[in-house]
Amino acid sequence: MTNQRADWVNTTHDWAGTVDQEHLELVRSDAERFAAGGLLHLVLEVIAYPSDEAESAGRRGTCTITLHNDGSVAIEDDGRGTDTRLDEHGQPIRKPIMATQDLRFFADPASPLLPDGHPRRGMSVVAALSSWLVHTNRRRNGSWTQRYEYGVPVTDLKPLDPTPSTGTTVHFRPDPAYLTGARLSADSLRPFLNFPHLDLRVVG
Repeated sequence: MTNQRADWVNTTHDWAGTVDQEHLELVRSDAERFAAGGLLHLVLEVIAYPSDEAESAGRRGTCTITLHNDGSVAIEDDGRGTDTRLDEHGQPIRKPIMATQDLRFFADPASPLLPDGHPRRGMSVVAALSSWLVHTNRRRNGSWTQRYEYGVPVTDLKPLDPTPSTGTTVHFRPDPAYLTGARLSADSLRPFLNFPHLDLRVVG
């Protein structure tokens, strides 16, 4: 694979961009459309990504959903971590899943339905509708964390000490101004955790 960023193949997101403000503003302008299931839908959007990875790897993954008292939700999986590459200048570039649209789903009227019965739109919907989101990534070639506010990164990638395991944690606090049902309980969430490639656990 070339290190020229312009030559990287786009599969789920456009590597050429980092933040698509117009896209994020579109999500917020019509939150009832893009997150019709409220907070439940946002949680399912996040879980769909480790489910995809586990399926493509031909394995069962694990995922823990933690419901915090402040209304935030943390979703941790044991996958490979979000794709992160070095560009031609040796700078780490993470796949822009939070701040740009998912090319497979966002604009596709036939996008697959999540277990709440609403169309899958992509992780950027979660980020756009959250007052803050912290993305922590653990990969074989390095670990880092980054904070977003309403989908826009407000920190650089901050390196973390290496760990023996890989995976991703997405911890976000939805803005109730954009969502219906901005609170979840473990009991209300469990009936929707229908992801056949994941073992799921709810805490809180």
